[in-house]
Amino acid sequence: MTKIFDDPAQFADDALDGFVAANRKYVARVDGGVVRSTETPEGQVAVVIGGGSGHYPAFAGLVGAGLAAGSACGNMFASPSAGQVYRVAKASQTGGGVLLSYGNYAGDVLHFGQAQEKLNAEGIETRTVLVTDDIASAPLEEIGKRRGIAGDLTVFKVAGAAAEAGLDLDEVERLAIKANHHTRSLGVAFAGCTLPGASEPLFTVPEGMMSVGLGIHGEPGISDLPLPSASELAKLLVDGLLKDKPETAGRRLVPILNGLGTVKYDELFLLFGKIEALLTAAGLEIVEPECGELVTSLDMSGLSLTLFWLDAELEKFWAAPADTPAFRKGNLAPRRARAVESLAEAATTPGLAATPASTALAATAVGVLKEARSVVVEHEEALGKLDAIAGDGDHGIGMRRGVDAAVAAAEKSHAGGAGLEEVLAAAGEQWAERAGGTSGALWGAAVTAVGRTLGSKDAYTAADAAAAVNALRDAIVTLGKAEAGDKTMVDALLPFAETFTKAIDDGGSLAGSLRAAAEAAAEAADATAGLSPRKGRARPLAEKSLGHPDPGAVSFGLIARRVAEYAATIESH
Repeated sequence: MTKIFDDPAQFADDALDGFVAANRKYVARVDGGVVRSTETPEGQVAVVIGGGSGHYPAFAGLVGAGLAAGSACGNMFASPSAGQVYRVAKASQTGGGVLLSYGNYAGDVLHFGQAQEKLNAEGIETRTVLVTDDIASAPLEEIGKRRGIAGDLTVFKVAGAAAEAGLDLDEVERLAIKANHHTRSLGVAFAGCTLPGASEPLFTVPEGMMSVGLGIHGEPGISDLPLPSASELAKLLVDGLLKDKPETAGRRLVPILNGLGTVKYDELFLLFGKIEALLTAAGLEIVEPECGELVTSLDMSGLSLTLFWLDAELEKFWAAPADTPAFRKGNLAPRRARAVESLAEAATTPGLAATPASTALAATAVGVLKEARSVVVEHEEALGKLDAIAGDGDHGIGMRRGVDAAVAAAEKSHAGGAGLEEVLAAAGEQWAERAGGTSGALWGAAVTAVGRTLGSKDAYTAADAAAAVNALRDAIVTLGKAEAGDKTMVDALLPFAETFTKAIDDGGSLAGSLRAAAEAAAEAADATAGLSPRKGRARPLAEKSLGHPDPGAVSFGLIARRVAEYAATIESH
């Protein structure tokens, strides 16, 4: 359990500030994360990494010469927002283009993807390489669905060394893809981790048992086994990884034994000795191994083994010098400090023309957001527990962060005289910015889409309301790419939109149509208990998810019901 903090909600930011204070010769703070505090040659490719906080040394500890140019740092176990990624990339790049690299998680894919689009639109050529090393998260034939765990390090290191060598973006991207293809990892956990301020861990492991196939965000393992001896554990890890080795694998490889938070170095060293013996007995040659904490998960008791299969090209870049706060190889010439300019968080486009009707409806929108916040606060803990069954347990916390920020932004915008579109644009931007994760991106896009669709009119009709609901639906479906039956928020969203539109078309009142739509959404959310997840962090743990509804669908249903109740009170007055 995390014991040292002031405000749990500020833990990630406070920790990052302290990290920078302790490592100023390497990094500087920018809005959204950290970048190198030293000069980088003009035209060098900027390798920008990132993810949620709670994994140190990943990701901020890997920023420095020969490795990453910058790291976008999200909240605890939550992906950084698109804005954070964009601002870190802008502060990192020196004209050679940007390579974004991160673990393959839905929220990261959404936010980094949006940042990539924005950077490319501005003429900053940007590519992405996902890390997919975790063999427990998907079978070999679905390798593209695998998530990224401690194998992040090999991909980041090779890409960073290639950039340091002056290679262009095409080559840096190619080598990062190659490194990912040659990397395999498998993890185990002995006890779960606890988020700052939480009273219970995200998951527990039965006494005398070990969970195999854990995720680094507190996702439980895919199976539980009796706690093995060190020799048995080494064999389980090595055998599992050797069965999954790349077709192009040679004899030389880098083993990386990674502690996840509370496994002591003495234990890691003991286990590494067993692993080395097994690999040597298999006729393999060990090259520059790593043993220690490299990608952690707060206070999780667990570890992972990564095997990075080398050829001459990959070995050259793995062995190349690097100098970062948490990872050092060889020697690099000292770099001069640079003045770091941080982009401020961009304000939503101000001054959109607003009619009296738009300004009045903006007040209603603020009320709707407050009602959404109320129901999220009421169910925050329950949503987190539901998410922890097969995910990382942060859905309640993430929704709370997002809706709190949305309400604050909407109130500020409305107090300044803004109309509906501007108020909801501010709210949507801040929901995505502060919540992070998949839900933050989706709710942020949805709120913004509603405002854009309703715009500024002299009067609003029931048809406008139907158009707004359909815009909300389209924004979530288009961005998240989920379909009915995937066990996501979309399973509650689609019947909500369909029921509402039909009710309005049939001449129903706004409140009555919302009530019918909300009931349809709530029923559909409950029905997701019988579905097996096909997207998101719960997908590798489909069996554990069965019998429990999807937290994203449940939170959507809760908000829909509360908004319908609020609409009824407005209509009655």
